[in-house]
Amino acid sequence: MFFTSDNAGPAHPSVMQALMDANTGYASGYGSDDGMTRVRAMIQEIFEAPEAAVHLVATGTAANALTLATLSNPWDTIFCSPMAHIHEDECNAPEFYTGGTKLTLVPATDAKMTPDALRASILGEETRGVHGPQRGPVSITQATEKGTVYSVAELQALTAVAHEFDLKTHLDGARFTNALVSLDCSPAEMTWKAGIDAVSFGGTKNGLLGVEACIFFDPAASWEFELRRKRGAHLFSKHRYLSAQMEAYLTDDLWLTLAAKANAACARLIAGLKTAKDVEIQYQSQSNLVFFDAPRGLHQRMLAAGAHYYVTSGDPDSGPADEVLTGRLVCDWSCDHAAIDQFITLLTQ
Repeated sequence: MFFTSDNAGPAHPSVMQALMDANTGYASGYGSDDGMTRVRAMIQEIFEAPEAAVHLVATGTAANALTLATLSNPWDTIFCSPMAHIHEDECNAPEFYTGGTKLTLVPATDAKMTPDALRASILGEETRGVHGPQRGPVSITQATEKGTVYSVAELQALTAVAHEFDLKTHLDGARFTNALVSLDCSPAEMTWKAGIDAVSFGGTKNGLLGVEACIFFDPAASWEFELRRKRGAHLFSKHRYLSAQMEAYLTDDLWLTLAAKANAACARLIAGLKTAKDVEIQYQSQSNLVFFDAPRGLHQRMLAAGAHYYVTSGDPDSGPADEVLTGRLVCDWSCDHAAIDQFITLLTQ
């Protein structure tokens, strides 16, 4: 019963095999390997963007920070929700890699920014001339850190506001494919056709060992990104091992299959949570993670019985048994339905 994170699950066997296949002979380094040529073409085809620049890094933090650094100036501010990963979980990496760009937090409902809130936040900056931060890119987390998903129309509305002010837009897609499967749309519809300028296209949470693609729909940004990636120590010399993972991920729609499995497992989990007494679901999850409120005593019983998940508010080991705490459950592609059923049985007994 492991629901701590989709980072905790295994890599898919096809990915492991691809690494073994790549581990023969010699290959050019630093992204000039044949595998990267194929990956670039595959991503350009999948996103219907033949001119897009595509680069690989090993972590989501690197993807977000380096992409945002390419889209912004050190004197800018980046607009994002208070729940954005770049704000909550990246140890100021965006600020570091941008050379000082700050974050402006846009009020959010269900972890999603609204056009009105974004417009108000943008209008609140660049008001003090040289003394204050200038308006910079808008970063949208899709799926959100709370499991909710922006519809295509919601994305279009946000990017329209950003473009009113001539601001670039970035999509933090650590769980890109989980959101895509949920919306049942095309990658193009969820990105450049909706007004997105750059994407951190995640794979690590969806069956890879550690690969994220940084996609710029305007290839003019490519060279600056390459310089920033090298300067930031994120250019792999043995790059073929990144390429091999991503190529396996995209082959025969494996990326879509794995996300669909994770989403289906979470839907099964949510259905069970709804039958449990004293349990309340916090957000209307549309992807592969869900937050639920339950008394401390119930969390203690579940954890003692072998369930693994994070309690995100309060100490589960100390305090009144009836105090309500929040738990987070995350399903990855390998999540076993039998384990989900076991979890729900324990929860409802």
